[in-house]
Amino acid sequence: QVQLVESGGGLVQPGGSLRLSCAASGSISRFNVLGWYRQAPGKERELVAIITRVGTTDYATSVKGRFSISRDFAKNMLYLQLNNLKPEDTAVYYCKAGSIAAYWGQGTQVTVTS
Repeated sequence: QVQLVESGGGLVQPGGSLRLSCAASGSISRFNVLGWYRQAPGKERELVAIITRVGTTDYATSVKGRFSISRDFAKNMLYLQLNNLKPEDTAVYYCKAGSIAAYWGQGTQVTVTS
């Protein structure tokens, strides 16, 4: 069992940046994949970025070149750097550990507006 707690969300203007953090209560190195997802109002939850145990990353097309996922096994932390934010990035962002038997955080709100 592992608990995930996201932080770092907030209100930002278009073009701005945020860094989301996901703190795990236990080791995250045992998971084959870690990821960030987001859910905008009235929309389904969607994949934003994933990182595998060996460090391979993948991103949704809409965020490629703007977002960067990373993790720190020593600190049991997962991060998502969000750059050049756009209004369409507004959503609740969730971290996820695992794939089939997965753990989710409670989410952190990101609002991009002028």
